[in-house]
Amino acid sequence: MLETVEIESGARADAAVIWMHGLGADGHDFEPLVPELRLPERLRVRFVFPHAPVRPVTINAGLRMRAWYDIVQLGGGAEDESGIRGSQAEIEALVARERARGVPARRLVLAGFSQGGAMALHTALRHPEPLAGIVALSTWLPLAAKLAAERSPASAGVPVFLAHGTEDPMVPLALARAARDVLETLGHAVEWREYPTGHAVCSEEVADIAAFLVRIL
Repeated sequence: MLETVEIESGARADAAVIWMHGLGADGHDFEPLVPELRLPERLRVRFVFPHAPVRPVTINAGLRMRAWYDIVQLGGGAEDESGIRGSQAEIEALVARERARGVPARRLVLAGFSQGGAMALHTALRHPEPLAGIVALSTWLPLAAKLAAERSPASAGVPVFLAHGTEDPMVPLALARAARDVLETLGHAVEWREYPTGHAVCSEEVADIAAFLVRIL
C-alpha cells in the first residue's frame, strides 16, 4: 500500500478524495489545498494524498524522483504502459481501502495534478463501479488510443472536471484540449475550464474545484 497523507474535513468521513501529486512532488504538495477549498461543514470528506514511488524519469535525464510512471516525452511517442498500469493497481488498492472504511464508490473522487491528473483519468475511467467524479488539472490523457476499448461502462456518467492554464510552459494546453475532445467524443460529461496561469492552480480554479466537489458530493 502506498504511503499517504490524510486530512479529514469532518468527523466520521463518508466521502473521500484520493488526490495524486505531480512529477517530482509528493503527497504533501496539495495538503494546503484542503482549507482553501472551504467546503461546507456538512461535507465530511477524507482527503488522501498518496506518495508516488521513486523511479528514474527519462524526460528529466534519468534522475530518480517520485513519479507515477516514466515519461519519455510529452505528446506522442512511446508511453510507459507497464508503469501506468502498475500505478493504476496501486491507486485501485487505495480505492479498495476507502471502500473497506465504509465510503461507497459513488462518494469517492479521483483527483490529480499534472502526471497525477493523468493517473486520475486513466484509473477512474477504467474503474468497474461509478465514482462520484474526476478532477484532472494541468494534465493529459495517457494511453488515449486504448481508452475506447478499455473504459468501464460504469464510467459513462461520471462527471469530469478538466482544467488547464493557458500559459502552461510544462504541459501544452493542446494536450489537455485533446484529452477533453477524446472524452467528449466518447460521451463523457466534461466540465472544461481554462485559466490565465502557468503550470499551477490559481485561486479561481480552487473555487471552481470546490463548487464541483460540493455539487457531486
